[in-house]
Amino acid sequence: MATRKYQAQKYESNSIEKAVDALTVEEALQININNKPFTVSMRTPGDDISLVRGMLHSEGIIKNAHFIPDLILKKENEDGIVTIVDLQIPKKELGEGYSNSRTLLSVSSCGICGRTELGDLSFLGKTIDEYKKIDIAILNGLFEKMNDQQHSFHQSGGTHAAAAFTLEGNLLSAMEDIGRHNAVDKVIGKLILSKTLKEASVLTVSGRVSYEIVIKCFKAGIPFLAAVSAPSSLAVDYAKELGITLFAFCRDERATCYSLPERTKFNNQKTNLDIKAS
Repeated sequence: MATRKYQAQKYESNSIEKAVDALTVEEALQININNKPFTVSMRTPGDDISLVRGMLHSEGIIKNAHFIPDLILKKENEDGIVTIVDLQIPKKELGEGYSNSRTLLSVSSCGICGRTELGDLSFLGKTIDEYKKIDIAILNGLFEKMNDQQHSFHQSGGTHAAAAFTLEGNLLSAMEDIGRHNAVDKVIGKLILSKTLKEASVLTVSGRVSYEIVIKCFKAGIPFLAAVSAPSSLAVDYAKELGITLFAFCRDERATCYSLPERTKFNNQKTNLDIKAS
């Protein structure tokens, strides 16, 4: 199951309609080695055995490329998605990557990846209560302002960007980095250092949105999150749970809202609220 359907509200320059979008599934996979939790990887379910074996090779966990460990698909969730796998690997087959597993965990690019157990995924915190509404008409302008600050991208084409704005669209901070998550961290850090975090109401990001960016937005207390590209299924699930109004596919004067659309204002006349499959 590589995709999951979500209801959404789509905005264009002169219309609004409801739709059903298929989003890529993002789920956690806990990997146990010799009956002990080793790491957690976020992935799209499917070909899990290949994913695990490839990771063990590329990270130097198993030193012999010809060795195929016993792998047991230990647990599935209610959707039939595997959530835990057990590997039995003799000590003689374990490489330096296993003994240096802290290195593997610390370089992981996402917040859940690198956690040792799925039990660590529990997240405590109050959801964001936001009674103000965002004007859909300003979204396109926010991305134009962020694009104007992407100096490294215009030179190399190799960086992502994130930016924070007031609800009126005033730019507070814009940052670039080779990693999407790093760009978001830089923006939030700048807001904290400049003591403007409480003024931030909208976070924009280039590229797609994973669950981790939603969590970063939540921890910063920013109620609106907008992205150029697609969200993952887990990003939408977390946005709904944590009180984040999530927009994606924000380009060419279009946007799709996947959570809390009641926080939006849209003043154009043409409206079609029938559910449509996209």
